[in-house]
Amino acid sequence: MLQPNIIRDSARNFLTQHSDNPIGKEDQRKVQEAIDIANTWVEERTQFPATVTNADVAWSRRDWIDHSIAGWQKLVEPLAIGMVEALAKVLNEMGPGFGNPGDEIETFPGMPNISNLGIEGFLPIMRGFMGQLIATQLGQSIGSLAIGLTGSQDAAVPLLEKSGAHLIPQNVALWGAGLEIPEQEVAIYMALREVAAQRLFAHTPWLADYIRDLISSYGRGITVDIATIQNQAESAISSGELDINNPESITLAINQGMFQPEQSPAQSAALAKLETTFALIEGWIDHVAYLSATDRLPSLAALQESYRRSRIESAPTQQLFSMLLGLQISPRLSRECSQFWNEIYSLSGAENGGVEIRDHRWEDPALLPTAHDLGDPAAFLASTTVPDDLSGLM
Repeated sequence: MLQPNIIRDSARNFLTQHSDNPIGKEDQRKVQEAIDIANTWVEERTQFPATVTNADVAWSRRDWIDHSIAGWQKLVEPLAIGMVEALAKVLNEMGPGFGNPGDEIETFPGMPNISNLGIEGFLPIMRGFMGQLIATQLGQSIGSLAIGLTGSQDAAVPLLEKSGAHLIPQNVALWGAGLEIPEQEVAIYMALREVAAQRLFAHTPWLADYIRDLISSYGRGITVDIATIQNQAESAISSGELDINNPESITLAINQGMFQPEQSPAQSAALAKLETTFALIEGWIDHVAYLSATDRLPSLAALQESYRRSRIESAPTQQLFSMLLGLQISPRLSRECSQFWNEIYSLSGAENGGVEIRDHRWEDPALLPTAHDLGDPAAFLASTTVPDDLSGLM
């Protein structure tokens, strides 16, 4: 339903407004060195082994766009499907007279003329209309992400079909500018996060489908109030806020929430699980990167604080999901999850298999903590750990 070429063209068009430095041999050498160091340090801090990475470990901004398009399409498509199904339900409820000759069917401005089409004729047109609208919007968001992400996994969402560790040198340099921290330390820190994320995603094949299923649950709950949307659109057109002949104006209206329906309890529950899942991923990456670099990177504390501050001020992935789903991923929750993983590791003890106990939680979504569990890691660990000696239960 979402056409990859529209997403790609929209993302590339956005990128043309910004620079995109080509990748040279020296870029590849420096990134490979940082990733090799990161893999060595992370090896003893997670039970997830390294996987083979392609030789081209340094990517341009456009490289990241081209490699991530398919993943974003698969992740977001349930929203477009949900919108079309919601509109089809509205038309079904209009009664059997819908689509008869002479009928005048009013929709909101910008939608195709559906008079006399009938539901069977309407759905393909609306599917294409909504697909193009969301694909264009998604492409612009991906283009924006490409300007700030430091690596292929920096979105902290499993997107790549063939998982690998890659850095975007232009963005790494931009992120480290003004920090007065050696360039190599910045690169190694970003490589640590990249390697940790890559290992996690490579060894949790269920995670991408789990996230997509939650988005699908949200999409299935979408409802459409034609009258409310029509009133909103007409008011925006009258004020000049919305121009139905200008796709950018329509996209802006959607970004600002003009056409977002109220959330059902089921949708709110799906969004809560999504927020917790994204925060658990981000927190685990942060925890493993910090654990791996302790006593090794002189500027580690400053690097971690700068990264967290940059996420609070401008977290592109959070902005994307906020725009598409109305999902506000709290930086506080990500920090809480980082502390949670640290507590699980510390409570288990390195000598007692802390790494294995912590990473075992990623074997199945049922083993992950809920938002409620984050406040008491000790209780969570006690309630989910099977004792070695079961004699006391006999």
